[in-house]
Amino acid sequence: MTRYPEIGFAIIGAGMIAEYHAQAIAANSENGARLVAMGHHDPQRFAEIEHRFGVPCQTEQGLLSNPHVDVLCICTPSGGHARQTIAAAQAGKHVLVEKPMATRLEDADAMIAACDQNQVTLGVAFQSRTKTVFQRIHTAIQSGQLGELTLGLVNLPYYRSQAYYDQAAWRGTWALDGGGVLMNQGIHQVDLLAWYMGDPVSVTAHALTLGRQIEVEDTLCASLRFDSGALAAISATVTAAPGFPPRLEIYGTRGGVQIEGDSLMRWWSQDGEPDRPVAQPSSAGAGADPRGISTAGHTALVSDFMDALRESRPALVDGTEGRRSLAIVISIYQAAGRIAGAA
Repeated sequence: MTRYPEIGFAIIGAGMIAEYHAQAIAANSENGARLVAMGHHDPQRFAEIEHRFGVPCQTEQGLLSNPHVDVLCICTPSGGHARQTIAAAQAGKHVLVEKPMATRLEDADAMIAACDQNQVTLGVAFQSRTKTVFQRIHTAIQSGQLGELTLGLVNLPYYRSQAYYDQAAWRGTWALDGGGVLMNQGIHQVDLLAWYMGDPVSVTAHALTLGRQIEVEDTLCASLRFDSGALAAISATVTAAPGFPPRLEIYGTRGGVQIEGDSLMRWWSQDGEPDRPVAQPSSAGAGADPRGISTAGHTALVSDFMDALRESRPALVDGTEGRRSLAIVISIYQAAGRIAGAA
């Protein structure tokens, strides 16, 4: 069995998503991945974090000066991503940052520039792109199997209670969350839409706070037009009890695809791709529970990131690609008259 040189990972932040990164690193141990440290801003929590993750916990500066850390996984509130990414790049650490990569486009640009200038790799955690079903759709679009794209639909009927926002002061704030249902939950579907259809040239939108006591939107509808003339619609909420799976639909002049959750519901094209209904409806997954996602996507992201380092190539979702979905979300907020991020 081939043995690879070890790549040392550290994770800054110790919330739910940090656990996914830790499990993904462990799943790549035979590929040489090793979690060497955790990072947190509060020294009073170090002992508890060390017990949970099984490695030493340090301050941010401790991680950046740790010679065993090759890659920093940034799993902190979104408003801190830019500063932490830039500091890591200046310390010579590669960065895998959770979505959204930042809350402002100027911050995303600064992150990309810092990583380029310091010759470190930047990856953004849009794990849906690692999944076979979404990769097959991308390949079909690129090969012309669906013809000229005409319509994209995203529907995100999620549920997050008020208690979800109340348990952490940063949640539901412009400064640290960067937005509401679209920035926090829906950006994964926005990323897929951008991957398939490109960057919109015009946007109209409504974004409202209807059922939660938060600064940001809990319900949103947007209409997008692309340079080709294709259209897309996005609807999203966190008020749809008890929570339902997201839906993504892509249609073109030669066929169309309907996805629910990660399940292919239907696929038809003039080239003969068969209709493929799923026998059982998808579970609500993350629509009802933030933990309702598997670790497979993050495991594949970490594997790709390690390959990118060894092959001196960009990560599957690099900074430029990560910026695209952020730009779309911000353009939707601007069209709706909402402010995205701190000035």
